[in-house]
Amino acid sequence: MEQLVNEIRPGYADRIINETLATLRPSKEIPFTLHFNQGEEFFIRLSEPVVVPSFPIHHDVRQANPSVEYATALRDFIDHLLPAAPPFFSDLTYFFDPAEIQKPCFYRIYKIENSYYLYLLRINLLYRPLESEELQRGTNDRTAAYRSNRLYLESDVIPLVSVITELGKIVAFTIKQTISQTWIGETGKGYLVRGIWTDMELTKFFTKLFMPPGKRTYPYYPFTCKYKTLCLSILDPRPEGRKALVPLLHGALQFLLPDMEKIQQALTTESFSENLPLFKEIRARVPPALVTPWTNITVTPYLNENEQKEFRIEV
Repeated sequence: MEQLVNEIRPGYADRIINETLATLRPSKEIPFTLHFNQGEEFFIRLSEPVVVPSFPIHHDVRQANPSVEYATALRDFIDHLLPAAPPFFSDLTYFFDPAEIQKPCFYRIYKIENSYYLYLLRINLLYRPLESEELQRGTNDRTAAYRSNRLYLESDVIPLVSVITELGKIVAFTIKQTISQTWIGETGKGYLVRGIWTDMELTKFFTKLFMPPGKRTYPYYPFTCKYKTLCLSILDPRPEGRKALVPLLHGALQFLLPDMEKIQQALTTESFSENLPLFKEIRARVPPALVTPWTNITVTPYLNENEQKEFRIEV
């Protein structure tokens, strides 16, 4: 996937995988639960483990197409995954991202009124030794093959300006950039210089704005600052789950756009706090319809089998 300033370009689309997805008809619901690990990474715990085969590690990002080895391994993985989680993929399309080959990409376009939204699902295939059963040891050139009932995901809805096609094929998604800049400077000296970004502060501002007073959802932030715009992080990747939430992002965008520049300016000089005068002023105007959907969400911390802190999310 080639990503420019405000554009996502889907790359090579595997015909065999997409033909399989197009014919997928889930016959039953698969039980699953929603979690975050101690590193704030989102994963779904499936009822049955999935086998992840060994993948080649190296890929020249200038090559838009995957190697035959990679394509074969991915098809094998999809064949193992779909029986365990068919509702997640029944209406999606796959494409290859040469920059992050360990994160297969799937997408769908939604339209509300005259606005387009991209649902982008990335599966993280990184091997985690403490959470998985190793089936084949990895090498310098290939990843380990393993079995796990944890499916790590990045699942977002992104607002678009347009969907660009050529000869009937989608070649680019133009992102609706609503945030001008999230980099505000540097701190430190010499080798300790690091950038200062406001992405996380904006994410906290957006999420808290639409949460009922006193509601705590850490480490889940539904409304996030990504791609220099307001995005929505989806917990339930089933078609009906994500489709029901797209209108919330649409409504939140329409509500926030008049104040977006003021919000950015406020967070360049101060860290986010619910006591910020601007936050209080905007929050008092939030329509109840944008708050109600988050009323019943609960986050429960627990220790996993390795004594590591994790979080279970229930909606």
